[in-house]
Amino acid sequence: MKKSVITIAAAVCMAALVTACGGSQTKTETTAAAGTEAAGGKLIMVTNAEFPPYEFRDNNEIVGIDADIARAIADKLGMELEIQDMAFDSLIPAIQSGKADFAAAGMTVNEDRKKNVDFTDTYAEAAQVIIVKEDSAIASPDDLTGKKIGVQTGTTGDIYADDIENGDIQRFNKGMEAVMSLTQGKIDAVIIDREPAKVFVKENAGLKILDEAFTEEEYAIAIKKGNTELVDKFNTAIKELKESGELQKIVDKYITAE
Repeated sequence: MKKSVITIAAAVCMAALVTACGGSQTKTETTAAAGTEAAGGKLIMVTNAEFPPYEFRDNNEIVGIDADIARAIADKLGMELEIQDMAFDSLIPAIQSGKADFAAAGMTVNEDRKKNVDFTDTYAEAAQVIIVKEDSAIASPDDLTGKKIGVQTGTTGDIYADDIENGDIQRFNKGMEAVMSLTQGKIDAVIIDREPAKVFVKENAGLKILDEAFTEEEYAIAIKKGNTELVDKFNTAIKELKESGELQKIVDKYITAE
């Protein structure tokens, strides 16, 4: 059966957003060593600063929607925030091992991840989309059958690309690497989060995003399994940020109407 759009969860009531991430080496925003379980008034956040507008580097600072939301939550909890940059597929192991308190990285809530971490309430609606060359014959997810598809390792695009009939799935550490392979004609399409996809298409002539999404998803913050106290605190803060309009202001700072 050919691939059709997969709906992971119902959309949340806010502006449509994105992210999943990738990277090959760990970088740290501060020089402090990672703490455990928010000890000493510090929260350790891990992310993958490769996917604007959710997380990216501005000079030596990690910024973006997730970073700003995390800072707002830390402020509400009266805690210091440290952000560490690492490969996307290292985020959950970092939480499980206690090296980090939470991950905010445009992370989609799905059943496999829920076996390994707990999630806060969702804070964003997202989608995986398909990037192709402007003259491509690929017009919908069904047309991916038998094609060479680039994905970023560990993302939901990677997970669900396996459902493509006879698809030749090629995995990259970074989304940009997949996009470059597409521009060079080495692959036929890239499956990636919507907002980073917009950036990549804007910065690389000759590419477009298909109108029909590959998946529709919800994003939440991942926390060590069983740490209900921290989940509850984060949920309270997220609710307050939504109700005050501060969360939407953060989104609007990075995503403008087209």
